[in-house]
Amino acid sequence: MKATPIEINWNPDLPIFAREEFLKAVSDEYGWLGGFDKTGQLRCILPYTIVKKGFLRLARFRVETIWTGEEYGLNEERLFLKNVVEYLRFRKADLIIPPTTNCIFRTYPTGAVAAPYGTYIIDLSLPEETLWKNIERITRQNIKRAVKIGITIEKEERHLEPIYNLIKNTFKRSRLPFMDFPSFVKYFNGLGEYGLILKAMLEGSMHSCVLFAFSNYCAYAVYAGNAPNLAPGANKLLYWEAIRYFKSLGIKKYDFVGARINPKKGSKQESLYIFKKHFGGKLIQGFIWKYPINIFKYHLYNMAARLRSGGDLVDAEKHKLGDYQIETENLSEKG
Repeated sequence: MKATPIEINWNPDLPIFAREEFLKAVSDEYGWLGGFDKTGQLRCILPYTIVKKGFLRLARFRVETIWTGEEYGLNEERLFLKNVVEYLRFRKADLIIPPTTNCIFRTYPTGAVAAPYGTYIIDLSLPEETLWKNIERITRQNIKRAVKIGITIEKEERHLEPIYNLIKNTFKRSRLPFMDFPSFVKYFNGLGEYGLILKAMLEGSMHSCVLFAFSNYCAYAVYAGNAPNLAPGANKLLYWEAIRYFKSLGIKKYDFVGARINPKKGSKQESLYIFKKHFGGKLIQGFIWKYPINIFKYHLYNMAARLRSGGDLVDAEKHKLGDYQIETENLSEKG
């Protein structure tokens, strides 16, 4: 399938990360690419962004391939992504960096550096009683305890600096970088009415907060922060109330945004994996990837990423790729 620039024509039944106002807020250049079949019919859409960092032009995807009808096979999507790479080469992008963690591709183009990745998604069309029962028993008890000790869940729309600081400090404890405050404000404002911040409060103190991005298509739990002295169940109550709220809006699904495949036992990544799993969602597995368009600048980017945080997410997870592909091939044969 050819990859051709098309007019941005967003509506709330599409992912929020395809919305022009959001793309404009997080990038210097942006657009939609359409995948057209041999008959000239539009089959899929892939929004893209390009960010300038010094003399580097970094392309990044904020959402995976969006199908306009029935999904095509993996070979067709792989060809489409190859054509996307060629278009970004034409746009003078130096490399494609790993996508945001909500962005799980079914496949990747030849020449990409890829890693297996996933996310837990909850089907919000289920009755609330079923959603509650799907939550692991201890997690339900933690939620009840949070209610009992007086945790309340509140919206926050104006005072963004305390929210930012809690999220940034949470990232810092995990030795992860986070955007600066002006970029955070632009990100939130770019979501407009489709952005929501919830915070868990106890006796005037904020114990947890989450920034959500949503549309009819899906609600995403994008960034979260927890106080070092987190009150028992505060963050779990916040997520449960968010699930209930987005269900009440008629949103189709809820995405916990990012889960590493087979995380190391006892690691922080395993704790996050289990935390999300216990809310009863389905693990959706696929790939994240990056692509070296300009080899020299690609190596410069990798060096900078290693100095900043030990490497990017693809570098951290790419060693699992061979085992993951063997496992999925075996499942396909069985099933």
